[in-house]
Amino acid sequence: MIVNRNSKRNLILSAASLIVNKQGVEKLTLEAVAKEAGISKGGLLHHFPNKEALLKAMVEELTNGFVADVQNRANADTIEKGKWSRAYLQSTLGDLKEETSTALTTSFFTNKDLLGELQNQYSIWQKNLENDGIDPVDASIIRLVADGLWFSELFGIGKIDDELREKIIHKLQLMTK
Repeated sequence: MIVNRNSKRNLILSAASLIVNKQGVEKLTLEAVAKEAGISKGGLLHHFPNKEALLKAMVEELTNGFVADVQNRANADTIEKGKWSRAYLQSTLGDLKEETSTALTTSFFTNKDLLGELQNQYSIWQKNLENDGIDPVDASIIRLVADGLWFSELFGIGKIDDELREKIIHKLQLMTK
């Protein structure tokens, strides 16, 4: 029988995300995560020796998943001009993932140093966008508006209605061509 060695790890990360989503970052403790995951604290400590390691893994999952999604979308795009802008826009606003929000929020409020890898990736994306075959200013506007919409929805600040949101996204998509 082949056992997925990452299944417990993923279970723990999902439990941690659930706690942050339902109860807030301040309730994220190793004890609470172990209980939510239905494992012993010792079992959790086998995968994550401390809370910092758990937080780091949450941010790494966010970064790796988001990076892969943007990369896959850009690689699959058959139109070279604007493909990075479209990929970034689609990845950011297509499906808002709870885990992404959770990991980002958790790291921001607990240890901003955990965002280093994601910050590095954003620098790479910005360079890709600036060399995307469209006006670099337009490409940067697309990224910044996509980020702004995402943060607005994440924190419930300045939310706009669905119809206007769709019109904005459509306008951004037109800018990628």
